[in-house]
Amino acid sequence: MLRCGSPLLQALRMLSSSPSSSLILCNPKLNHLPSSPKPYSILSLSSPLCASCASFDTQRMTLSKRFTAASADPIPTSDPLRPHSSDLTGSESQSLVVVSFYKFADFPDHADLRKPLKLLCQYLFVSGGIILAPEGINGSICGMRESVERVLGFIQSDDRLKGLRQIESPVSAEQEAIHHGHSTSSPLAAGEDAPFRWDHVRVKLKKEIVTLGMPDVSPIEKVGRYVSPKDWNALISDPDTVVIDVRNNYETRIGMFKGAVDPCTAAFREFPSWVEDQFQPDDADVEHEKVKEGSNESITKDAESPKQKMPKRVAMYCTGGIRCEKASSFMLSKGFDEVYHLKGGILKYLEEIPRTESLWEGECFVFDKRVAVEHGLIQGNFKLCYGCKQPVSDADMEAPEWEYGVSCPYCYSTKSEEEKERARARQRQFEAWGIIGGPDKGRRPAAKPDSIKTDQTNDSASG
Repeated sequence: MLRCGSPLLQALRMLSSSPSSSLILCNPKLNHLPSSPKPYSILSLSSPLCASCASFDTQRMTLSKRFTAASADPIPTSDPLRPHSSDLTGSESQSLVVVSFYKFADFPDHADLRKPLKLLCQYLFVSGGIILAPEGINGSICGMRESVERVLGFIQSDDRLKGLRQIESPVSAEQEAIHHGHSTSSPLAAGEDAPFRWDHVRVKLKKEIVTLGMPDVSPIEKVGRYVSPKDWNALISDPDTVVIDVRNNYETRIGMFKGAVDPCTAAFREFPSWVEDQFQPDDADVEHEKVKEGSNESITKDAESPKQKMPKRVAMYCTGGIRCEKASSFMLSKGFDEVYHLKGGILKYLEEIPRTESLWEGECFVFDKRVAVEHGLIQGNFKLCYGCKQPVSDADMEAPEWEYGVSCPYCYSTKSEEEKERARARQRQFEAWGIIGGPDKGRRPAAKPDSIKTDQTNDSASG
């Protein structure tokens, strides 16, 4: 039996206003989605579920005591109807928002949250991506404000996940219309210009919510000092402060803080190696001198790859703050004394600091279909190469290596012709159906008519 405080049962309670209320899950637009497990028998509904909505597994779940002891109950006594695009009004509760959030926490039973969280998001038309791991949660979701707030409230019903670090981004009226499917160019989905596909949410289980590849580094135990956006300019303008951008090279390419150091990493897991290659620990100075005195070869090697001494002060930043939590924890473990990081990341800085006072140069890459944002978090000018998921400018799209949905100047030379042809096939599917894989994705192909089989047999015999 499901326990009263379980996340699954809380999500199911969110789906109905009362035990006797009618819950309508049917939506013809969802009929093309892959079928999923059987419905839970504990639901008491006065209206039947359609085939595409019978998606809830009857698998029993053994939940931890921490889940069952959750004191906060986000379930309202009167649950509003499930939102539809036709319900849109001008009210603030019905406006579309994008919210990025994360929280480091001791979360060994994270897998128990996956199914009820995805169920709730699908029911409320909240789209995006969420990662669950033993070290916490990380996500970015899009939906009507009221729906997004209910999802965030449900997540924080677990005491360990209370106090999510959140950053909210506005959505333009044009993006909002596309998000709700008001697009003639995409018959089955919202189209590639929407912040997220309205009918799609991913809730993934991973080892880390942000991959550094060093399990011993824990922001739960120690982390650098947070600096608010209003105090950031003074900190990074100090000549004794080394400012480090901990993002990847495809992100730094389109925007950085003035005077920041770019580690030129292709992935976050490369950051620890860069730090160790770049800086000479203070406690190694004496040993370094001994090596120079005892070996001319060591002197030559040191001259070829000199390291900087530990800076007096380090200030780091990233998109929303999550990578800096791990990076600062790592640097503290390596003996750096003063380690600071921008609270809320670049996004919070662009939200709060006016352009006239800003030390930010360029645009900030974001991990959704907005691609990049500027001051005020308005959508920027970059597009996305769907071949490599890197940002491209108008000039990049004029290059001979550019092929929409296939390649760009940054990935053309790294892709084989076979990879490019697969990308072309994927793009044709999207243009035809508005969804990768077409309307029959996940289904067994229908049996071919006898006439087609006969024709194929004749072709084989003649060929």
